[in-house]
Amino acid sequence: MALGIESISAYVGRAFLDVRGMFEARGLDMSRFANLMMERRSVNLPCEDPVTNAVNAARPILDALDPAERERIEVLVVGTESGLDFGKPISTYIHHYLGLSPACRSFEVKHACYGGTAALQTAVGMVAATPVPGVKALAIATDAASATVKASYWEPSEGAGAVAMLVSDEAAVLELDPGASGYHTFEVMDTLRPRHDMDSVDPDLSLLAYMRCIEESFAAYQRRVAGADIVDTFDYLAMHTPFAGMVKGAHRMLLRKQKGLKPREIEADFTARVIPSLAYGMRVGNTFSAALYLALCSLVDHGDFAEPRRVGLFSYGSGCASEFYSGVVPVGARPAIDIEEALADRREIGVDDLDMITDLSADRIFGVRDAVFDTKPYADLFEDKFEDRGLLVLERIADFHREYRWS
Repeated sequence: MALGIESISAYVGRAFLDVRGMFEARGLDMSRFANLMMERRSVNLPCEDPVTNAVNAARPILDALDPAERERIEVLVVGTESGLDFGKPISTYIHHYLGLSPACRSFEVKHACYGGTAALQTAVGMVAATPVPGVKALAIATDAASATVKASYWEPSEGAGAVAMLVSDEAAVLELDPGASGYHTFEVMDTLRPRHDMDSVDPDLSLLAYMRCIEESFAAYQRRVAGADIVDTFDYLAMHTPFAGMVKGAHRMLLRKQKGLKPREIEADFTARVIPSLAYGMRVGNTFSAALYLALCSLVDHGDFAEPRRVGLFSYGSGCASEFYSGVVPVGARPAIDIEEALADRREIGVDDLDMITDLSADRIFGVRDAVFDTKPYADLFEDKFEDRGLLVLERIADFHREYRWS
């Protein structure tokens, strides 16, 4: 039994902003730009939310399945920090618009950016536990950026999108190493969403928590996996990516402490084993619960998998929880869509467009009772990148109930 990810797909949005241009327009300190290692960030339109991101990510996976295979999906777990209701999980909408069987467990999990890993590991555990042969599960990590403080250094990193993963005993994308996980958690107020319309971020504290967690969770992994070595055990590394520069700093710290490597050796290792996982995150931004799994998509597309390769994966969620685990990417692994093509097909917008979109997007976040989502303010963009594309979009909210349509 090869338990793990059978298929993976991502939704990377339909609009993007140039990060250098954003720095310049916001009057941010350009000396800090290079440290981000970011080029572009995806932006959701007001007619998009965590539900549309999730459905648009998962649809290509389901479209590739025959009806009998779709019926085998008995679990839907959605990891998100962008919930829309205190009680009703967004998985109910996602289940409906994906047309999944009613004989299906459906629920939402939350732990900041760790939510995607919580969803995946829960789905894997459920598939492993059932005596019924051929059962599959769908784990989706999906988020949407809240309205952020303009001209902050957090704003340029926020992205938009989702990653969907089909879990089964036919792991064609990532076969998990059974029991090979190390965990570390403690209470910290590094980033949070105390209200639906804001993020509260302590960047320095978040960086320290991330660094502590990667060191401690890998140490826990070593206690579980005898002889594990951060360099020799893994052909590649993929990490939670708030921005690529943070990953580079964590990698540097870990190799200094674990191996005592010199800067030139660390840089060479980063280029060989980590850079392939960052190609998409540098052009999408922080997708929160989906960020690690967008890194996995990037690695699968940009790494060398002429033979099976072992990957070490690090997941972090503010607040905080973390996990270092591993798996093997087999020969022939590919995402269900051409992500490079999807990135190239986005429309560029400017900072003025972003401000307009952010103001309009306030009508679609948590706790909205009634709203109609008129696409006229961004009609040209909608007609170009959504109309007749078969994408799910949010049309209205009526007495708190969200109504969607296919574009």
